Amino acid sequence: MNGAELTATLRTELEPRRQEMVDLLGELVSIESPSDDAPSLDRFARRLEALFGELGPLERIEPQDPARGAHLRLTVDGQASTQHAVALCHYDTVWSLGTLQRIPFSVDAEGVARGPGCFDMKGGIVVLYFALHALRTHGLRPARPLKVLFTSDEEVGSPTSRALIERTADGAAVAYVLESPLPGGTLKTARKGTGDFLVRITGRAAHAGVEPQKGISATGELAHQVLALHALNDYAVGTTVNVGVVHGGTRPNVVAAEAEAQVDIRVETRAEAARIEAAIRGLKPHLPGAALAIDGGLNRPPMERSAAMGALFEQARRNAAAMGVELREGSTGGGSDGNFTAAMGVPTLDGLGPEGEGAHAAHEHVDTESFPRRVALLAGLLIDP
Repeated sequence: MNGAELTATLRTELEPRRQEMVDLLGELVSIESPSDDAPSLDRFARRLEALFGELGPLERIEPQDPARGAHLRLTVDGQASTQHAVALCHYDTVWSLGTLQRIPFSVDAEGVARGPGCFDMKGGIVVLYFALHALRTHGLRPARPLKVLFTSDEEVGSPTSRALIERTADGAAVAYVLESPLPGGTLKTARKGTGDFLVRITGRAAHAGVEPQKGISATGELAHQVLALHALNDYAVGTTVNVGVVHGGTRPNVVAAEAEAQVDIRVETRAEAARIEAAIRGLKPHLPGAALAIDGGLNRPPMERSAAMGALFEQARRNAAAMGVELREGSTGGGSDGNFTAAMGVPTLDGLGPEGEGAHAAHEHVDTESFPRRVALLAGLLIDP
């Protein structure tokens, strides 16, 4: 049985089991797992160990930062000892502890499930769980040895998991990312790279009414730097530079001695990333006597679509067509852990989670009717060589 045949078969088989998938989603959403709450992350990790432990050896990797949760790595045997495949999941969410009281898990009459983290990306964990069990039910194994990562800090930039992701993906033939898709179930074959910079400005304090000429206004310098930073935007090539947060000064009657700006950048190519980083680090003071200090840099490299990634999408498109689904590909300005694998040259297919909308927003939801076809799609991909 090839991937397309399995995909078509499984969709039909799984339709009657949709409620099981909804029930698991509800259970996972009910275990809150904000990125900054280690005890909550530990509770979720223990549930993952119970769910996935029977599928293969499962390692628990404790990060050096005690404020972060553990990362888990599951190994599933493949049909052949070839290059391995990687599946990436994160189980942390952007939602603070207690959000569940305000936005409880619910499913309406149309099958729309709501709750913190349901779309980004606990629904993707549900898809992976049922896909692996569907293979087992059919007496199948993935074509390649599969290494699955469940990480706990993706929403804060993957500071403790990036090295683990890169080690796990080293030498991999393909990477599957169980993040949420674009509208209509569109898969992601390109993502912008993301970066954060902090521009600190030092001036000189003075009395604003008595001798302002003796001061050097850090906030005045900040105004010049904000304009210089925003001038770096180039929407035609997908580059965005945004000064999102500014601070400065102490009192209205004091010439500000210090100010700072937090800057977000998004770029589509590595070449553009290098240009923007050089431009930001090359900023010069406008006011005589002012000083700049610039920290930060690119957090996630761009996920640039390659020919191999295009071929991987075509494989997914053919499998989806076998079950009567027209699958599309697209790009997004947000980053994921797939940025890391793609930058290593590993063909990466992102957005394999269930359909829905509203990641990071109060209207976050999953269209649960998409579960059977997304599970079938992933299972088909896993058995294709």
